[in-house]
Amino acid sequence: MKRSIVLIVIVLVLAGAAVYQNKGKHNEALAASGDMLPKPGYTAPTLELPNLTDQATAIGGKREKLLMVNFWASWCWPCEMEAPDMQALSEKYGDKLELYGINATSLDKERQAREFVTEQKLKFPILMDRDGKATDLYKVNTFPTTLLIDSNGIVRERIGGVISKSKWEAIIDKWIDVQEEQHTGT
Repeated sequence: MKRSIVLIVIVLVLAGAAVYQNKGKHNEALAASGDMLPKPGYTAPTLELPNLTDQATAIGGKREKLLMVNFWASWCWPCEMEAPDMQALSEKYGDKLELYGINATSLDKERQAREFVTEQKLKFPILMDRDGKATDLYKVNTFPTTLLIDSNGIVRERIGGVISKSKWEAIIDKWIDVQEEQHTGT
């Protein structure tokens, strides 16, 4: 009897390890096949989403500033960790960067999302992805996922997960410099 239990435990551990290893290979295959688009160098999808007062707001497409699109959910602990940094980045770069937080409302509860915004004291525009269209178009499967899109509507950075504010500052500074060089022709 004890031997059977030990064998069952060993089989379950090995099966779990096999599933875990194959999970990474599946994600690599998706990325290689292009299913993880939009990725850097590709045009960002353009669509409209309602903000917290139900006014339609366009994301993607050409604009005068860099665009940062941050996909999040209220139940996402890393999103909670990152929220103060997103607010600080919005305040620091407001004249050169548009930052939109997109709540994955189709995977979240809107009331909890609104409470999250209040508790985190987020002042940058929050958009509600109620039907999941933005999450699908941007192929978001982890939260947070953040994209930096240039003024021509091209994705320049795609970050899944949380990175430090200083890393974001370096990335944003780099792309602001690139855009300024393009606009001045130097």
